[in-house]
Amino acid sequence: WIFALFGIYALLLLWFARMTGVKALFSFVVSLLLIWKVLVPALLNGRNPLICAFGMLVLLSALILFSVSGFTKRGLAAFLGTLAGMTLAGVLAIAAGHAMDLWGMTAPYAETLLFSGYFNLDFRDILYAAIAIGASGAAMDIAMDVSASMWEIQEKKPEIDRQELVRSGYNVGRAVIGTMTTTLLLAYSGSFLTLLMLFYTKDTSLMRMLNLRIVGAEIMRTLVGSIGLVAVAPTTAWMAGWLFCKNGTNK
Repeated sequence: WIFALFGIYALLLLWFARMTGVKALFSFVVSLLLIWKVLVPALLNGRNPLICAFGMLVLLSALILFSVSGFTKRGLAAFLGTLAGMTLAGVLAIAAGHAMDLWGMTAPYAETLLFSGYFNLDFRDILYAAIAIGASGAAMDIAMDVSASMWEIQEKKPEIDRQELVRSGYNVGRAVIGTMTTTLLLAYSGSFLTLLMLFYTKDTSLMRMLNLRIVGAEIMRTLVGSIGLVAVAPTTAWMAGWLFCKNGTNK
């Protein structure tokens, strides 16, 4: 049934997106293999989670964005915007995690890994790495939306100047961010829905819930990821303006 669902997904993707769907399917499969064959073994072998996560983030962003858009200025702007936003998210995650005294053991199956003999793992850094990687998909969506929109505007109106083009990118970014930041909240809430139900049945106070590390970690994950997403849009717009308009007026 898993392969049947994947087949339906692949067929719909190819039917609607055609050649772009082929590229998206390729990046999907290769990304899955990279995470399973490269990232996970590296983390289990005790490699620095932050370095591994940043390297994988660079690799996945390049693979996905350049596969879809090709090696173009549009893809480069989206790539740089994604890295800038996710770097900010990673730095904030480290700062917030230390301030909130999060240990990383709140992550699913962290204790199971520890009891399985992996005492050398730094679960706190793994938590930070998971936050950046988890938000990177939405970040790439925002970056590509802004970059592609600005490219289309520049193609239809080649006489547009850089300042006006960047302003248009900001407007597109504001519209996209309005829904994309909520995407993280819904995604993380959905994964912990049964926990929320348990709190509700126990009539747990709001302050008690907020002070539980498992809840604080998820709130921090959502807010830090959302801050990174907010940073992606203006950064991508600014970079696209400089890449698309030479001397402030044309390509």
